[in-house]
Amino acid sequence: MIPTNIRAIAAIILSDLLKGNGSLTTHLSKHKTSKDYALLQEICFGSCRWFHLLEFELSLLLKRPLKKKDSDIRCLLIIGLYQLRELSIADYAAINETVSAIGELHKPWAKGLVNAVLRNYQRQSEMVKDCVAKADLSVRMSHPKWIVDKLATQQSNHLEEILTNNNQRPPMTLRANTRKSSPSEIQKSLEEADIQATLGQIAKTALTLTKPMSVEKLPGFNEGLLSVQDEASQLVPDLLQLKPGLRVLDACAAPGGKTCHILESERSLSECVAMDISSERLKKIKENLFRLHFKATLLSADASDTDSWWDGNGFDRILLDAPCSATGVIRRHPDIKLLRKESDLSSLQHSQKSLLESLWACLKPGGLLLYTTCSVLKEENQDVVSAFLESTDNAKYEGIAADWGVECDNGRQLLPSANTGSDGFFFSLLVKR
Repeated sequence: MIPTNIRAIAAIILSDLLKGNGSLTTHLSKHKTSKDYALLQEICFGSCRWFHLLEFELSLLLKRPLKKKDSDIRCLLIIGLYQLRELSIADYAAINETVSAIGELHKPWAKGLVNAVLRNYQRQSEMVKDCVAKADLSVRMSHPKWIVDKLATQQSNHLEEILTNNNQRPPMTLRANTRKSSPSEIQKSLEEADIQATLGQIAKTALTLTKPMSVEKLPGFNEGLLSVQDEASQLVPDLLQLKPGLRVLDACAAPGGKTCHILESERSLSECVAMDISSERLKKIKENLFRLHFKATLLSADASDTDSWWDGNGFDRILLDAPCSATGVIRRHPDIKLLRKESDLSSLQHSQKSLLESLWACLKPGGLLLYTTCSVLKEENQDVVSAFLESTDNAKYEGIAADWGVECDNGRQLLPSANTGSDGFFFSLLVKR
């Protein structure tokens, strides 16, 4: 029987994530028609965001750890603690609804335990706060210890800034279609609809909403005047130095935001090819192109397997937004804290190197390849590019002259920012000699 209790559903989702199954996006998509979807989303996102802190607090309140097979009960307790800590729901209602969820998890023995732990948390809140204050930084900032340790070594000057910003609710950033309207004109039309937005600080096309909302409520969205896109990724077209007549490849294109921005920025390309390994994700690119009235050549293929798709006709520009740990977008996808493991980095780095080496053969002499990731870790950024440059005689790093981000070896790193709409993003521009 499919659960209907929101807390029971959230506990099952959280338990699945801990087992490495699916993602918040895929799990929540099954419940979008629920009348309580907003609450389910809030509980799931918040419990993931603060999972490591809540888990520590739970350990203080349990007399003995729960068995592995009772992961759903453990997750339900974490969900209960999250509600008591962060939500404006009355404590008695949060406790009662959380205890009621036990019925749909089919573990009646846990009712007394869940009730006792949550009420004990109310009584011992000061003790819990004192213990948290003395705990490791990874607990206090609610991150996996391996991420904190890496950032402490690689980004020591920005460590707490990154961790703090990762725990914020993400801004909703828009991209103005400057072929149709300027950002300031769109800002004015939004204000006339009583929607407040500020102009971007690093991308000339960006606007950040003061309060996120459904795209259907945004004037001009259906007409293609604006799109939703992080401010960092809106830097891509300028970095690619687009010109009329160029042939451009977006190698890992889904969901198509960057493809559409490339087409908005230069309407006289000879061809724009958007590729993704997933045919299902390619549908999202098609939807975005249709809404904005753009055309691109769509390919479902593994970009690193050039024998299966490349016809030998070179590209003037290639965008490689490589699959990565996504440690720069944790505030948008807090389930990364549960899903990503340090051991993943080796296979991700192997994939990134393979993509870079394979796509380099498809670039014309004198052409530019922009390597990007939404990671803040050296292993996936500077280290990948440096290894590639050492092994490739005709590749050269083109310095990126900019007043945004942190300059690093063979690239520029944006960190998750509280002052702009930008996530953590790495850029490296390479020219084929």
